[in-house]
Amino acid sequence: MATTAHTISLGAFTVTRIEEMLTPGFDPGFLFPAYEESILDANPDLAAPNFLDPASRRLMSSMHSWLIRTGDHVILIDTGCGNGKHRDTPGFERFHMLDKPYLQRLAEAGVRPEEVTLVINTHLHIDHVGWNTQLVDGRWVPTFPNARYIYGAKEFAHWRSPTGGLVTMPGNGPVMDDSVMPVWEAGQVELIESGDRILDGLEVELAPGHTPGQLFVKLESDRHAAVFTGDCLHQPMQIARPNWNSRFCEDQDEAVATRRRLLDFAADREALVFPAHFGAPHTGFVRRRGEDFRFEPLHEPV
Repeated sequence: MATTAHTISLGAFTVTRIEEMLTPGFDPGFLFPAYEESILDANPDLAAPNFLDPASRRLMSSMHSWLIRTGDHVILIDTGCGNGKHRDTPGFERFHMLDKPYLQRLAEAGVRPEEVTLVINTHLHIDHVGWNTQLVDGRWVPTFPNARYIYGAKEFAHWRSPTGGLVTMPGNGPVMDDSVMPVWEAGQVELIESGDRILDGLEVELAPGHTPGQLFVKLESDRHAAVFTGDCLHQPMQIARPNWNSRFCEDQDEAVATRRRLLDFAADREALVFPAHFGAPHTGFVRRRGEDFRFEPLHEPV
């Protein structure tokens, strides 16, 4: 594996983080109902400013896409919150009517929207699908006009069912309306199942718990491996405390089981972990510590 300041090479693949925003997010006691302050004594690195904002004592929260390039493929995993979207659900005000230079940052990484060939949404929450669309002449249209968009079949059905996700999270209704359904209506969506191979070296696996149909993405190339976690992990604290679910996890038991399965894979395979929201350096390894785990941030090439 080789790294530059912004890009990591993994065999035939390169991975680049495309930032939308990096700000203090939730108070740890709000995000994790099981939170105990003693975790910071046992794991002082988790109290560093890159993970815990010293002024607000809120967890640093990144919104970004992972840009993967291999051969002719230009792939985005998750698309953040999006610009100009009405988000007034309590607790999510920092996503309301954003005006962020996300597409400029994508351009700085050498990619124009029309060059993206594939978008993978790990799940269909507010902060993972926003740049699926943009407002053009008063209509929400796909931001990436030549891309296939991957939705998990079970995830899509969950949010469209009258007894599904919108019953407990009605605030996701506008997200479906402006960021999910316009892509479906444009005919650019492919629904996939767990275990489906996206292309050689890249496949998805069902990761239920946070939502019933969430996916994580596995990458394997040569001796290298990586896993793109979606919201199986929100913060590094959950590596040290895998039993800590976020308050937004729909099935608490499944979320823990999925998280432990992911951590076992990452530790045993020495896979680089690419979470959706960790503070800088945003990626790293999972190491075993007896029967527990610890997070080892990626700072130097390996």
